[in-house]
Amino acid sequence: MGVNSEQTQCEGMRSVTTGQKTFNGSDHSGEIAISFEGLTKRYGDTVVLDGVSASLGAGKIHGLVGRNGSGKTVLLKCLCGLARYNEGRILLRGEEAVPYKHLPAGIGVIIETPGFSPQYSGLRNLMYLARLQNRVGKEEVRKAIEAVGLDPGSRKHVGKYSLGMRQRLGIAQAFMEGQDILLLDEPMNGLDKQGLADMRQLFLQLKEEGRTIVLASHSSEDIGILCDTVHELEHGRMERIR
Repeated sequence: MGVNSEQTQCEGMRSVTTGQKTFNGSDHSGEIAISFEGLTKRYGDTVVLDGVSASLGAGKIHGLVGRNGSGKTVLLKCLCGLARYNEGRILLRGEEAVPYKHLPAGIGVIIETPGFSPQYSGLRNLMYLARLQNRVGKEEVRKAIEAVGLDPGSRKHVGKYSLGMRQRLGIAQAFMEGQDILLLDEPMNGLDKQGLADMRQLFLQLKEEGRTIVLASHSSEDIGILCDTVHELEHGRMERIR
């Protein structure tokens, strides 16, 4: 599907709300949502994360920048429990997160390319995921799909979606259960100009609802418009640059 078809699917997105309540409500002033200290990740002799540390405030959008291979995706995988780290400690809302053992609830994730069953509709894909936790029902899933500018009533199979539409669906699954911490790895990939504007508006809306977003992006424009803080990864080290 081309750009014009994607824009047709997404008409009216600006008037749609997410209809979600976050895990911890929306008043997060002064709270720390994510903290990690001395985080080190090695692959063999290669050090990808070299003792990185940061504290990320709740209810804000935090940018993560760096060249390809700088460790942005690896850091997000460590934060969400998809990768083990060699040293350090991670706290989510003050609760320790241990990969493959204990991950606090309420974490929404897009890592690399979202994967869905191509033979099913967007709604059916997200309903399958929702049933794994049984935290939300069909109404909440439909509202999340509408919030990203897609039609929950469409029977179009995800295999026929454009890249931008699949990306929108991936964003919907990241927040549809009221997740209050969102870890998003290049979520704007494949979006056209209107799609970029729509998702920026959505992320700012999610922030207003009290959600904490960590946004890894190569787009300086997205980082500049959206982020309250920015950290840069280079050669395994991390520095706050804003």
